[in-house]
Amino acid sequence: MRTIVAFAFLAFFAIGANAQGKKGPSIKFDYLEYDFGTIKQGDKVQHEFRFSSDGTEPLVISQAQGSCGCTVPDYPKQPLKKGEKGVIKVTFDSAGKMGSQDKTVTIMSNSTGGAVVLHIKGTIEAAPLKNAPESRPMEKPHN
Repeated sequence: MRTIVAFAFLAFFAIGANAQGKKGPSIKFDYLEYDFGTIKQGDKVQHEFRFSSDGTEPLVISQAQGSCGCTVPDYPKQPLKKGEKGVIKVTFDSAGKMGSQDKTVTIMSNSTGGAVVLHIKGTIEAAPLKNAPESRPMEKPHN
């Protein structure tokens, strides 16, 4: 019986110690998704994803990769100490795109939580035609 009680106590202590905080670097985003709504084809949208370094060791972002060439991230290259905040700026170019879009940016870092995927989504409508010819009434044929 003592063995079971001792084991239960050790298990409880281990779970409690782990819940107090992660060891090592960690990244925490305010949110992982941004909806830009409806835009016209050819428009560019920029958004800043805010995050903090909330681990016990400095956070280093090694790479930020967009799902296509239309989604370009800009991220801090320097290490962030515990408690420091940062921004990943994402630019989405809607040229050649139509309809519903869900583009991703994968963030690779030394975080104990592994890679993080950010989403930028919305809908793209056709752009108005430029230099469209004016409509003219048809001429009556001459007899």
